[in-house]
Amino acid sequence: MENNKKLKIGWFSFTCCEDSTILFTELLNKDYDEWKKVVEFRHVKALKTNNTLDDLDVAFVEGAISGEKQLKEVLEIREKAKYIVAIGACACTGMPSSSRNQFTDEQINEKIDWYLKHFDYSDKVKKLEEVIKVDDRVEGCPMSIPVFMEILTKYLKLFNII
Repeated sequence: MENNKKLKIGWFSFTCCEDSTILFTELLNKDYDEWKKVVEFRHVKALKTNNTLDDLDVAFVEGAISGEKQLKEVLEIREKAKYIVAIGACACTGMPSSSRNQFTDEQINEKIDWYLKHFDYSDKVKKLEEVIKVDDRVEGCPMSIPVFMEILTKYLKLFNII
């Protein structure tokens, strides 16, 4: 840990309940003092307002993609990050966020139709790997903390930080 090199990460959230983001911030209560020695938090809206997308080693992406604006944003994240880790059930499987994909025409009433038209929603909600290349996955709703810690450690070692 003497090399002063840090893993440059981003944490992003799309269509989901953000339970993994909550767990991530809770982990910081315990691990922040150690992590700040080896991790540079370049883009984490839950922690800071001055964020950057440039030169990310790893982007942790929570949530499914449900609209054109989200699609453009996640494509930019993929372009700027060396590795992408899908976080949580919605990112990994699409569910439960993509449950609306199973609606029949008869089930889409005026209220549902209004939301679909007024909030930039796509016809279908997509899991992350349907729109970008995903390098690793941390499944669960919320995410599995032991698996997340394994993946974080994997990238700290891959980038010769620990």
